[in-house]
Amino acid sequence: MIEPDRFDRYSRTEGVGRSRRASMTEGEKTMIATMRRLVARVGLAVALAAGAMPDDARAQVPESAEPIKLVMMGYSGDNIIMLIYGKLLQKLGYTVEWTPADYLGQFAGLETGDLHIGSPGWDTTAKAALKAAFDTGNVLNMGKMGIPVQEDWWYPLYVKDVCPGLPDWNALKEPGCVEALSVAETSPRARFLSGPIEWGGYDQERIDALGLDFDVIHAGSDGALTADFVAAIKRKQPIVGWTWQPFWLPTLYEGEFVEWPAYEDACYDDPAWGPNPDLAYDCGRPSGEMWKTSWAGGEAIWPKAYAVWRAFQLDSKTMGELVYRSDVDGVATEVVADEWIAANEAIWSPWLQ
Repeated sequence: MIEPDRFDRYSRTEGVGRSRRASMTEGEKTMIATMRRLVARVGLAVALAAGAMPDDARAQVPESAEPIKLVMMGYSGDNIIMLIYGKLLQKLGYTVEWTPADYLGQFAGLETGDLHIGSPGWDTTAKAALKAAFDTGNVLNMGKMGIPVQEDWWYPLYVKDVCPGLPDWNALKEPGCVEALSVAETSPRARFLSGPIEWGGYDQERIDALGLDFDVIHAGSDGALTADFVAAIKRKQPIVGWTWQPFWLPTLYEGEFVEWPAYEDACYDDPAWGPNPDLAYDCGRPSGEMWKTSWAGGEAIWPKAYAVWRAFQLDSKTMGELVYRSDVDGVATEVVADEWIAANEAIWSPWLQ
């Protein structure tokens, strides 16, 4: 075994002084460099064996040059979250790849390790998918984002003029309400304007279970959904559609969520539960939290990056302002993320410690 201090003495001795090093062959220089690397590795191994890993080695980040793949699912709010997180990882030297994936489809990629950090899953629409993913043991629950969430059918307040009885869901069964909410695409049935189909949500199942005379029309994106809503509101056209909180739309415009039979897990699992004894989903959507997820195998590869994700938190007010900045002010999501990082070092700096 090479003694580290003996090697150092040899490399510093007059016999291998400046003039001698200048006359070394390339082979000798390569040998010396190789021995130096070997000594460094031996020294580190000894320190690890003794449980005395040097502070600078313990803190060495990134632990791997392998890229960390972050899910980008298309909704501006989630994209802003993933951009902020990824840009913070880049400050630590990590290689980051923002990878497009479906909201619900991402969990299959997290289970296999094809994706590493998931776009936040909402209890409102991903409750079952989250549970199934966590139960595999291949997807980690990284904790709450810090943002309570609600998603469901929402209407501008003036819709109560043509659907008296709202917010009670039974008002949606009245013929006059159905006619008022009908459009050319669905006539004579009413329209429910839903989000992109990959968002899930069981809207058609609820319509069937509660006997509503509605057709589900899916918007192509969150931007198309909100644009349709805003256009209808400006015309005072009756409309019922999917929205959520925290989000700028139900904050900016006066309206209400439809009130359904209150959600319980049995509503989705047991057809006998609820007003329809033969069909499930005869209730409102669950409310709850926004959850952070990741591929379980990645924590051994990038432990510091995973620690940052566990620490990452945003509140409802901040999230609403960021989405408004993107959707209403028209600022690119990457710029929104950069602005927040520049203005909030006191918030995110502790996450990187």
